[in-house]
Amino acid sequence: MKKILLAALLLAAAGSVRAQQQPQFTHYGLNGMYLNPAYAGIKQQVEVNVIGRYQYLNLGNTLGDDNGSPRTGMVSASIPILPLGGGVGIAAYYDQAGVTKITNTALSYSQHIKLGQGRLGIGVQGIYTYIGKGTYRAIDPDDINIPANASDHKFDLGAGLWYEAPKFYAGLSLNNLLRSEYTFKSNGTQGVGSQYLGENHAYLSTGYNIEASSSVTVTPMALVKAVLPGRYDTKSKYDNQHNYSFEAGVRATVNDQFSVGANYRYDESISGLLGYAFGADNRYRIGYAFDFIAFNQAARAFSSHEILFQLRLPQMTLLTRPAIHTPRYSF
Repeated sequence: MKKILLAALLLAAAGSVRAQQQPQFTHYGLNGMYLNPAYAGIKQQVEVNVIGRYQYLNLGNTLGDDNGSPRTGMVSASIPILPLGGGVGIAAYYDQAGVTKITNTALSYSQHIKLGQGRLGIGVQGIYTYIGKGTYRAIDPDDINIPANASDHKFDLGAGLWYEAPKFYAGLSLNNLLRSEYTFKSNGTQGVGSQYLGENHAYLSTGYNIEASSSVTVTPMALVKAVLPGRYDTKSKYDNQHNYSFEAGVRATVNDQFSVGANYRYDESISGLLGYAFGADNRYRIGYAFDFIAFNQAARAFSSHEILFQLRLPQMTLLTRPAIHTPRYSF
């Protein structure tokens, strides 16, 4: 199974990428609940993540418009439900890029199946998205294609698979299965504005824990992202190289407390990551990621910054009462 998943990862990574409607996080190796509904409860421990990201710091212009740097805040929680053999999860984020503001909340359930040395999670999720458009500087104030202080909201669906073993994990997920269409009114004479299509996004993530020594664990990891436009039966949905992206990195962790890592995001950045865990069972973790924008610097700024706060409680176990044996009822 590992060979099949890794082969699929390499094939998917063969394409090059351009556009994504959804936020990206450099801490993707510690942020499974955002990527995949099947991750919910799969580690059999409560996990809470809070991430703040400032992308393309100080990206500005000479016209005094809103700051174009995407700014994202996200919170997620993964909670196992052992009596059901599954888990529930929630992921919510607020994202702002220029005059566009997006609030997204996804509620997930994952059913777990014992498979080999690990567990396979089969997850589904319901998604609510609110998109608000601010004021644009239009050459023609009556242009019907320019939204003006408009908003729309829609519900959508997602699904995924996640395999978790002591040394290996891999996940595949799809969201926005309904491809909801958002409509924004304008100040134009016809009162109709622009339309925005919530594209399908696919995520393939994997990682492998290598015990370099008794105290050091090295984790290579990779993430492939795809935007899937068009109908499911449309060939152009799959052969457009600009709809694919990938990134890969490695993280070294010492005594499950100190961590340092590096990451490469195709055609954009090279990143460094630092982390520190503390408290009982190292349950609290703080992390920082610095992205150096090394490629295609036009219309981008020098760097992006990301901070992670994480809570990981000890693994849960299902309590059962042992059988009581007595010779009184033996014959």
